[in-house]
Amino acid sequence: MDETKSVRISNNTSSEAIAIGASAYSILLSGQHSNGQLGIIEMLVPPGAGPVPHEHKGFQECFYVLEGEVEMKTKEHTIPAKQGDLIHIPLDGPVHCFKNTSSTNARLLCIVVPSGLDAFFQEVGRKIPVETIPDAVPPSPEQLLFMNQTAEKYGQKLYPKDYLD
Repeated sequence: MDETKSVRISNNTSSEAIAIGASAYSILLSGQHSNGQLGIIEMLVPPGAGPVPHEHKGFQECFYVLEGEVEMKTKEHTIPAKQGDLIHIPLDGPVHCFKNTSSTNARLLCIVVPSGLDAFFQEVGRKIPVETIPDAVPPSPEQLLFMNQTAEKYGQKLYPKDYLD
């Protein structure tokens, strides 16, 4: 039976998470299971953490804040988002990043259309138990090069941490 044509139930307790930086990502729906059309990722982000500025051509992204508060940043805006808020990064949208501004872990549901971000996370991250916050170990120069090359493979471009400052 074609997995992309059958109903699928997924939860974050039945899978491993992926550590990237100080955050943990659980792939709830991968492009492999949606014929490349959709990716859904649950993100667990500790206080002060978040991705480096980045952009992605060819897909759009939504973040639904399940717990905590984050600050979404672009060149033009810095926008706070709290539990229950939805952030939409349009197709071919601007360079952006976010940071958890709460004193506790933030939990976000990230939806990407089409998929690809999920495959990027799986390729560059390391597996950890679900609900675990990884140690924030700075990447080596070789790891940074690999992350940048892999990001480009999946239609993204990563920028230095202070790019939007």
